[in-house]
Amino acid sequence: MKVECIRESVRNALMSLERVTGKNLSLPILSGVHISASKKNNTISLQATNLDLGMEISLPAKIEEEGDIIVPPGVVIGILSGVFDKKIEMAVAQGNLSLSSVNTSSLVKGIQGEEFPTLPVVQGGVELTLPSKTLVEGVKSVWYSASLSDIKPEISSVHISIQNDIVVFVSTDSFRLAEKKINASRVNEEAELLLPYKNITEIMRIFEGVSGEVKILCNKNQASFFAGGTYVTSRVIDGIFPDYNQIIPKNHQTSVTALKQDFMNILKVANIFADKSNRIEIIADPKEKLFEIRSHNANIGENTSRIDATLEGEKISLGFNHKYLLDCLPSIKQESIVLHFAGQGKPLILQGKGDKSFLYLVMPLTPQ
Repeated sequence: MKVECIRESVRNALMSLERVTGKNLSLPILSGVHISASKKNNTISLQATNLDLGMEISLPAKIEEEGDIIVPPGVVIGILSGVFDKKIEMAVAQGNLSLSSVNTSSLVKGIQGEEFPTLPVVQGGVELTLPSKTLVEGVKSVWYSASLSDIKPEISSVHISIQNDIVVFVSTDSFRLAEKKINASRVNEEAELLLPYKNITEIMRIFEGVSGEVKILCNKNQASFFAGGTYVTSRVIDGIFPDYNQIIPKNHQTSVTALKQDFMNILKVANIFADKSNRIEIIADPKEKLFEIRSHNANIGENTSRIDATLEGEKISLGFNHKYLLDCLPSIKQESIVLHFAGQGKPLILQGKGDKSFLYLVMPLTPQ
């Protein structure tokens, strides 16, 4: 292999791919990035996989000789970060990769490229196209609510479904649930897939820097994402996501409307005095026009904070994990939020004022 390409493009690609490399001690080859060159398309292909998530980035290059090699990405990134020439020449000789520019020359030990596993390609299934910003916005709005435990894979995931031009993103850890609905024109397919939490966070980061549209192919085992010169493939969880609609309260007894920033500020103060379970108490009394948050820690002290709010309905007092309430606020773009209380011991629904596209449900803590 002998190619000439843009140094910064290769460096950026390797930085993205490094996050996908595996740490499998029994298969050390997965810790490397596979670099191959083809005269057919005048491109170099850089691939990485941990067998659960795979990624390929194609870059334009001047190809003098075809070939391939596997190298440790961190080493090559370090070299390219210290090179200030616009172009870099890469060549394979005796199983090593040489990197040279006008002022520098380095040699990196590599592994033969044919040993690298082939990235899977989805055969059959559903095909659809979404704007990259739609995919990223949907995932960003809900991913934090997924379970971090692998005991129940179906909730250690983000559930994506497409019906009637609406894409619905949902995640839950059984204590809270986030749902984001986004209109997507030209989506005529119906599809449903469960993407593992660890994979979806990387997919979100990858496509944050990609403009245009993302083509998605999915079947019961695999999902693939194409955008420009970037290809990502992920394992799909074989399971059934909970029928969460039945736990969403249809009516509420108390509603509170407040500025999001005010609510966020008092939650941060309450956090200082929260106990080991992150417990805070929310008190809403429409008759007294009172909305306050209390927290108590036997070793630190206690705090009560009030904020201006519009209240309707009956008086209520419930305990919540303050972290769960804070997590959802970046997903709300409106300046005001609405808290709907269904009653004692029942879930709280939190939304942006006037926005039905995002819904956040939190289960209350048991009374002390």
